[in-house]
Amino acid sequence: MNKKLFPSIAFGLLATIVAGGAISSCTKSAAKGSDNADIEARVEALLSQMTIDEKIGQLNQLTGVGCTPERVAEIRSGSVGSLLNEVDPDTVNALQREAVENSRLGIPLIIARDVIHGFKTIFPIPLGQAATWDASIVEEGARVAADEASSAGVRWTFSPMVDVSRDARWGRIAESFGEDPYLASKLGVAMVNGYQGDDLSKPNTMAACVKHFVGYGASEGGKDYNTTWIPEPHLRDVYLPPFKACADAGAATFMCSFNDINGMPTNADTHLMRDILRGEWGWDGVMCSDWSSIQQMVPQGYCKDLEAATEAAAKAGVDVDMMSYAYVSSLKNLVEQGKVSEKVLDDLVRNVLRLKFRLGLFENPYVDTANARRFFTESNLAAAQHAAEQSAILLKNDGGVLPLKEGVRIAVTGPMMDAKHDQNGTWCFDLEKDKTVTVLEALNDMYGEGKIVAAPGLTYSRDTNAAGIAAAVAKARTADVILFVCGEEAVLSGEAHCRTDLTLPGAQKEMLRQLKATGKPVVSVVMTGRPMAIKDVVDNSDAILYCFHPGTMGGPAIANVLSGKVNPSGHLPASMPKASAQAPLYYSHKNTGRPAEGMMLMDEVPLEAEQTSTGCTSFYMDCGDGPLFPFGYGLSYTDFNYGPVVLSSEKMDAKNGTITASCEIENTGSVKGATVAQLYIRDLVGSLCRPVKELKGYEKIELAPGEKRTVSFTLNADDLAFYNAANERVTEPGDFQLWIAADSASGEAKGFVVE
Repeated sequence: MNKKLFPSIAFGLLATIVAGGAISSCTKSAAKGSDNADIEARVEALLSQMTIDEKIGQLNQLTGVGCTPERVAEIRSGSVGSLLNEVDPDTVNALQREAVENSRLGIPLIIARDVIHGFKTIFPIPLGQAATWDASIVEEGARVAADEASSAGVRWTFSPMVDVSRDARWGRIAESFGEDPYLASKLGVAMVNGYQGDDLSKPNTMAACVKHFVGYGASEGGKDYNTTWIPEPHLRDVYLPPFKACADAGAATFMCSFNDINGMPTNADTHLMRDILRGEWGWDGVMCSDWSSIQQMVPQGYCKDLEAATEAAAKAGVDVDMMSYAYVSSLKNLVEQGKVSEKVLDDLVRNVLRLKFRLGLFENPYVDTANARRFFTESNLAAAQHAAEQSAILLKNDGGVLPLKEGVRIAVTGPMMDAKHDQNGTWCFDLEKDKTVTVLEALNDMYGEGKIVAAPGLTYSRDTNAAGIAAAVAKARTADVILFVCGEEAVLSGEAHCRTDLTLPGAQKEMLRQLKATGKPVVSVVMTGRPMAIKDVVDNSDAILYCFHPGTMGGPAIANVLSGKVNPSGHLPASMPKASAQAPLYYSHKNTGRPAEGMMLMDEVPLEAEQTSTGCTSFYMDCGDGPLFPFGYGLSYTDFNYGPVVLSSEKMDAKNGTITASCEIENTGSVKGATVAQLYIRDLVGSLCRPVKELKGYEKIELAPGEKRTVSFTLNADDLAFYNAANERVTEPGDFQLWIAADSASGEAKGFVVE
């Protein structure tokens, strides 16, 4: 602490702060403003001591440059409140010491970092974690990430991303939980709970940041940073529910999205941030801009200059300016001119200070260097491997080629077979690739090198040099089964990595055709950051295992699934297209007045056919209608029979009624396995057209051979509600259908009536 100011300011202030007792923070209530009146008293005591420059400094977030003289001066003057990308514990402590001991008020910094699916121990990308349909796995992954990252000083992560993502062209679908708001809500809450734990003030936690608020997944053309057009009823039905769920769960922070909605940049959207988030939902956390997104309202054409962007963001309620230098350059002048009220400024600062108290930083600002760098522990690696095993999706298994038989000779080939960097996927800033175990390494370890013949054929996924393919095919001819490990490199997905062609890049399709021509059974393992259009892979493979970039322990996980040590149980969190041009593609679409039927594909059309002879329904002439594989789809090494749905009643009261749907599921195969029972409903007639199906529940169950179990789901009237044209949430009387099935495209409908 600054000794000169210790008696007069610092001691008196900290005495006021600490007088209320030890800080506690229950993250279940942190976003509701109901936890700990003493924190609010401390916030007010500290705020009353601050100059306008110190207030603005708390709103300023800068990226790390180390402990330079310039950065030390900024911290001592109180002109920076949080820092990005400092991950060395000693550097973090040195910077924190400047804030706590050498600034006038001793306000600690928050150290932030993009920790998206693991810090050092990398878990499957979020889309892969969603494929587990298991909230406990997602929560455990976030808990591991928080423990590892906080041991390096990181106490704020910009995750989870709960953008509902329905366009596979969009690179950031990799960071999402897929296309469905119900699934994204459940898994988003799990990730928040994993990062924050049950007490955010514990030093091994991180503040979650729920992003991107809101509608970013609807980015036009699947192109990053692009515009969106979302009517408010649709926004409330589809894009807002995961954010609402995370706010209710106590998420400490949110982040604005880059896009505009209906012409309004979200960084300036008072209706979203003040009316809905803070007003309707009662959330009191920190709203952070994305990187330079305040400044980007200028090229968006909403603000004429940085000062105008600063005014718009502050009034809308953006608490933290990440790397726009907007608040530090313009906010003081705006306050002095009366364009931004001091109350608005104080409210922004209150939110930031409240977060610092909730994180326990005033009591424990420093990294415990004796327990720092808790990386790659045995339990962390085991958790990462389990997540990767459970995320693997079996899409095809003709002739039971999987699991691999004992004693087979395996040809391992393809550009992703030994890709230590790329199998980890996007957003791995702190990756140590030498810790990654690849598919080739794991299979050599499992079967012994005598049973494995290996040649990559292509050196990376975009490789168009076919020189190595012939050698790989020649080796493949000597084996009993071919394992083609293909897909996308990490750099082909994630932020600003959007694609119009969703097929395998490079010469992979040609290589697969040549492998298939050997006559040997071909098993394709696809590692990717998005749902891909893999009809070529389906046509030229006997079995397909789809693995969204699986992380550090992806190799052993995939080897265990291929060998049968683990029975695959992953299910698709996003629909897989037949062709790239189908995007955006999602199961819960609205029906048309002429649904697809009697489809005549273009190769079937006779010459000089009459215009209407091919029918007049809604489909593509070159690929028909619907996905290659539907949302929720996933096979197993065993079989499951779903019995008929039984309802507790065929009628439900529209105001406060409930109905229970049950289904008996039997494992009719010969090995233990797991299936995801999925509950879908359809509102057949509404005051606005309703989706053909909506997910309303799911349960993952494991059954032994011959075992039967009844799964039951209870729906209440609110589960059937939607927002009408007047933005009122209503449950309308009428006819409904209900399914319990293994995916969004199967099962028999059961009808009921809401009265």
